[in-house]
Amino acid sequence: MIPLDPLPNLIDQVYARILEAISDRTLQPGQRIRQNELADRLGVSRQPVSHALHLLHRQGLVAESGRRGFEVTQLDPARIRQLYEVRGAIDALAAGLAAQRAASDAAGRARLEAALAAGRRSDHNTILSELITLDVDFHRAIYQLAGNPVIEETMAPQWPHMRRSMATVLSELDYRASAWAEHADIAGHILSGSPKAAECAALAHAQTAGRMTEQRLRATEEAAA
Repeated sequence: MIPLDPLPNLIDQVYARILEAISDRTLQPGQRIRQNELADRLGVSRQPVSHALHLLHRQGLVAESGRRGFEVTQLDPARIRQLYEVRGAIDALAAGLAAQRAASDAAGRARLEAALAAGRRSDHNTILSELITLDVDFHRAIYQLAGNPVIEETMAPQWPHMRRSMATVLSELDYRASAWAEHADIAGHILSGSPKAAECAALAHAQTAGRMTEQRLRATEEAAA
Protein backbone atom coordinates (compact mmCIF):
# COMPACT_ATOMS: atom_id res chain seq x y z
CA MET A 1 0.00 0.00 0.00
CA ILE A 2 1.16 3.57 -0.72
CA PRO A 3 2.05 5.48 2.48
CA LEU A 4 -0.33 8.29 3.41
CA ASP A 5 0.81 11.85 2.79
CA PRO A 6 1.97 13.28 6.14
CA LEU A 7 0.87 16.83 5.29
CA PRO A 8 -2.85 16.75 4.40
CA ASN A 9 -3.72 19.86 6.40
CA LEU A 10 -0.91 21.87 4.83
CA ILE A 11 -1.99 20.77 1.36
CA ASP A 12 -5.56 21.86 2.14
CA GLN A 13 -4.30 25.25 3.30
CA VAL A 14 -2.15 25.73 0.20
CA TYR A 15 -5.04 24.62 -2.01
CA ALA A 16 -7.39 27.11 -0.33
CA ARG A 17 -4.89 29.96 -0.68
CA ILE A 18 -4.26 29.28 -4.39
CA LEU A 19 -7.99 28.91 -5.03
CA GLU A 20 -8.61 32.26 -3.35
CA ALA A 21 -5.93 33.87 -5.54
CA ILE A 22 -7.53 32.39 -8.66
CA SER A 23 -11.02 33.42 -7.52
CA ASP A 24 -10.17 37.06 -6.76
CA ARG A 25 -7.90 37.26 -9.83
CA THR A 26 -4.67 37.79 -7.94
CA LEU A 27 -3.70 34.97 -10.30
CA GLN A 28 -5.16 36.05 -13.63
CA PRO A 29 -6.65 33.74 -16.30
CA GLY A 30 -3.83 32.60 -18.54
CA GLN A 31 -1.16 33.42 -15.97
CA ARG A 32 1.69 30.92 -15.70
CA ILE A 33 2.17 29.46 -12.22
CA ARG A 34 5.75 28.91 -11.15
CA GLN A 35 5.74 26.37 -8.35
CA ASN A 36 9.02 27.45 -6.75
CA GLU A 37 7.95 31.10 -6.70
CA LEU A 38 4.53 30.21 -5.29
CA ALA A 39 6.09 28.01 -2.60
CA ASP A 40 8.37 30.88 -1.58
CA ARG A 41 5.47 33.32 -1.38
CA LEU A 42 3.45 30.93 0.79
CA GLY A 43 6.43 30.00 2.94
CA VAL A 44 6.13 26.26 2.27
CA SER A 45 8.08 23.58 0.43
CA ARG A 46 7.33 22.71 -3.18
CA GLN A 47 5.61 19.43 -2.27
CA PRO A 48 2.28 20.79 -0.91
CA VAL A 49 2.14 23.34 -3.77
CA SER A 50 2.53 20.53 -6.30
CA HIS A 51 -0.21 18.46 -4.61
CA ALA A 52 -2.56 21.47 -4.48
CA LEU A 53 -2.00 22.32 -8.14
CA HIS A 54 -2.82 18.78 -9.17
CA LEU A 55 -6.09 19.01 -7.22
CA LEU A 56 -6.89 22.29 -8.98
CA HIS A 57 -5.97 20.68 -12.31
CA ARG A 58 -8.51 17.91 -11.75
CA GLN A 59 -11.16 20.59 -11.14
CA GLY A 60 -10.28 22.40 -14.36
CA LEU A 61 -9.04 25.54 -12.60
CA VAL A 62 -5.47 25.21 -13.86
CA ALA A 63 -4.15 23.54 -17.00
CA GLU A 64 -0.81 22.01 -17.87
CA SER A 65 1.59 24.43 -19.49
CA GLY A 66 5.01 23.38 -20.71
CA ARG A 67 7.17 20.92 -18.85
CA ARG A 68 5.56 20.18 -15.49
CA GLY A 69 4.09 23.66 -15.37
CA PHE A 70 0.58 25.03 -14.96
CA GLU A 71 -1.41 28.11 -15.88
CA VAL A 72 -4.76 29.47 -14.73
CA THR A 73 -7.54 28.43 -17.10
CA GLN A 74 -9.70 30.96 -18.90
CA LEU A 75 -13.36 31.33 -17.95
CA ASP A 76 -15.58 29.98 -20.73
CA PRO A 77 -18.73 32.15 -21.16
CA ALA A 78 -20.81 29.22 -22.45
CA ARG A 79 -19.73 27.01 -19.56
CA ILE A 80 -20.57 29.75 -17.05
CA ARG A 81 -24.03 30.13 -18.58
CA GLN A 82 -24.56 26.37 -18.20
CA LEU A 83 -23.41 26.46 -14.58
CA TYR A 84 -25.85 29.24 -13.76
CA GLU A 85 -28.70 27.42 -15.48
CA VAL A 86 -28.14 24.48 -13.15
CA ARG A 87 -27.51 26.70 -10.15
CA GLY A 88 -30.75 28.59 -10.79
CA ALA A 89 -32.76 25.38 -10.58
CA ILE A 90 -30.93 24.21 -7.45
CA ASP A 91 -31.13 27.60 -5.73
CA ALA A 92 -34.86 27.82 -6.45
CA LEU A 93 -35.39 24.36 -4.95
CA ALA A 94 -33.27 25.26 -1.91
CA ALA A 95 -35.08 28.54 -1.33
CA GLY A 96 -38.49 26.87 -1.54
CA LEU A 97 -37.52 24.13 0.90
CA ALA A 98 -35.89 26.67 3.24
CA ALA A 99 -39.10 28.71 3.31
CA GLN A 100 -41.05 25.60 4.31
CA ARG A 101 -38.66 24.91 7.20
CA ALA A 102 -37.95 28.48 8.35
CA ALA A 103 -40.57 28.51 11.09
CA SER A 104 -39.35 25.25 12.65
CA ASP A 105 -35.56 25.69 12.36
CA ALA A 106 -34.50 28.52 14.67
CA ALA A 107 -30.79 27.83 14.21
CA GLY A 108 -31.15 27.83 10.43
CA ARG A 109 -33.08 31.10 10.49
CA ALA A 110 -30.42 32.70 12.68
CA ARG A 111 -27.65 31.49 10.35
CA LEU A 112 -29.42 32.98 7.32
CA GLU A 113 -30.14 36.28 9.10
CA ALA A 114 -26.50 36.53 10.21
CA ALA A 115 -25.22 35.82 6.68
CA LEU A 116 -27.52 38.47 5.23
CA ALA A 117 -26.53 41.04 7.87
CA ALA A 118 -22.82 40.38 7.29
CA GLY A 119 -23.20 40.83 3.55
CA ARG A 120 -25.21 44.03 3.86
CA ARG A 121 -22.46 45.54 6.01
CA SER A 122 -20.03 45.27 3.08
CA ASP A 123 -19.26 48.40 1.08
CA HIS A 124 -16.98 49.71 -1.66
CA ASN A 125 -13.98 49.24 0.65
CA THR A 126 -14.61 45.52 1.16
CA ILE A 127 -11.99 43.51 -0.72
CA LEU A 128 -13.11 41.21 -3.51
CA SER A 129 -12.13 37.96 -1.78
CA GLU A 130 -14.24 38.91 1.25
CA LEU A 131 -17.21 39.82 -0.97
CA ILE A 132 -17.02 36.40 -2.59
CA THR A 133 -16.88 34.66 0.80
CA LEU A 134 -19.88 36.63 2.07
CA ASP A 135 -21.85 35.71 -1.05
CA VAL A 136 -21.01 32.03 -0.76
CA ASP A 137 -21.86 32.02 2.96
CA PHE A 138 -25.30 33.48 2.22
CA HIS A 139 -26.19 30.82 -0.32
CA ARG A 140 -24.81 28.03 1.86
CA ALA A 141 -27.00 29.25 4.72
CA ILE A 142 -30.01 28.75 2.46
CA TYR A 143 -28.83 25.27 1.47
CA GLN A 144 -28.46 24.32 5.12
CA LEU A 145 -31.87 25.71 6.04
CA ALA A 146 -33.37 23.72 3.16
CA GLY A 147 -32.63 20.56 5.16
CA ASN A 148 -31.60 18.48 2.13
CA PRO A 149 -27.86 17.68 2.27
CA VAL A 150 -27.85 16.52 -1.35
CA ILE A 151 -28.26 20.16 -2.43
CA GLU A 152 -25.00 21.24 -0.81
CA GLU A 153 -23.25 18.03 -1.90
CA THR A 154 -24.31 18.69 -5.50
CA MET A 155 -23.13 22.30 -5.47
CA ALA A 156 -19.86 21.75 -3.57
CA PRO A 157 -17.76 20.72 -6.62
CA GLN A 158 -19.05 23.75 -8.55
CA TRP A 159 -18.28 26.42 -5.93
CA PRO A 160 -14.66 26.94 -7.07
CA HIS A 161 -15.94 27.78 -10.56
CA MET A 162 -18.80 29.86 -9.16
CA ARG A 163 -16.36 31.83 -7.00
CA ARG A 164 -14.43 32.77 -10.14
CA SER A 165 -17.59 33.87 -11.90
CA MET A 166 -18.69 35.87 -8.85
CA ALA A 167 -15.49 37.89 -9.06
CA THR A 168 -16.46 38.94 -12.57
CA VAL A 169 -19.68 40.65 -11.48
CA LEU A 170 -18.79 41.62 -7.91
CA SER A 171 -15.86 43.65 -9.22
CA GLU A 172 -18.55 46.00 -10.56
CA LEU A 173 -19.27 48.47 -7.75
CA ASP A 174 -22.83 49.10 -8.93
CA TYR A 175 -23.78 45.42 -8.78
CA ARG A 176 -22.57 44.87 -5.22
CA ALA A 177 -25.50 46.76 -3.71
CA SER A 178 -27.92 45.20 -6.21
CA ALA A 179 -26.73 41.70 -5.35
CA TRP A 180 -27.41 42.18 -1.66
CA ALA A 181 -30.77 43.79 -2.37
CA GLU A 182 -31.64 40.62 -4.30
CA HIS A 183 -30.31 38.50 -1.43
CA ALA A 184 -32.48 40.43 1.01
CA ASP A 185 -35.50 39.78 -1.20
CA ILE A 186 -34.79 36.03 -1.26
CA ALA A 187 -34.21 35.92 2.51
CA GLY A 188 -37.36 37.92 3.18
CA HIS A 189 -39.52 35.40 1.33
CA ILE A 190 -37.78 32.48 3.05
CA LEU A 191 -38.12 33.94 6.54
CA SER A 192 -41.76 34.83 5.96
CA GLY A 193 -42.49 31.25 4.89
CA SER A 194 -43.38 31.95 1.24
CA PRO A 195 -41.94 29.03 -0.80
CA LYS A 196 -43.15 30.07 -4.27
CA ALA A 197 -41.98 33.66 -3.91
CA ALA A 198 -38.64 32.46 -2.53
CA GLU A 199 -38.20 30.10 -5.48
CA CYS A 200 -38.93 32.86 -8.00
CA ALA A 201 -36.58 35.33 -6.31
CA ALA A 202 -33.73 32.80 -6.11
CA LEU A 203 -34.15 31.80 -9.76
CA ALA A 204 -34.25 35.42 -10.93
CA HIS A 205 -31.10 36.21 -8.93
CA ALA A 206 -29.17 33.32 -10.49
CA GLN A 207 -30.38 34.23 -13.98
CA THR A 208 -29.32 37.86 -13.55
CA ALA A 209 -25.88 36.93 -12.25
CA GLY A 210 -25.39 34.35 -15.00
CA ARG A 211 -26.42 36.77 -17.73
CA MET A 212 -24.17 39.54 -16.41
CA THR A 213 -21.22 37.20 -16.06
CA GLU A 214 -21.57 35.81 -19.56
CA GLN A 215 -21.89 39.31 -21.04
CA ARG A 216 -18.80 40.55 -19.18
CA LEU A 217 -16.74 37.55 -20.27
CA ARG A 218 -17.79 37.85 -23.91
CA ALA A 219 -17.02 41.58 -23.89
CA THR A 220 -13.56 40.82 -22.49
CA GLU A 221 -12.99 38.21 -25.19
CA GLU A 222 -14.02 40.64 -27.94
CA ALA A 223 -11.77 43.38 -26.54
CA ALA A 224 -8.81 41.01 -26.53
CA ALA A 225 -9.45 39.76 -30.08
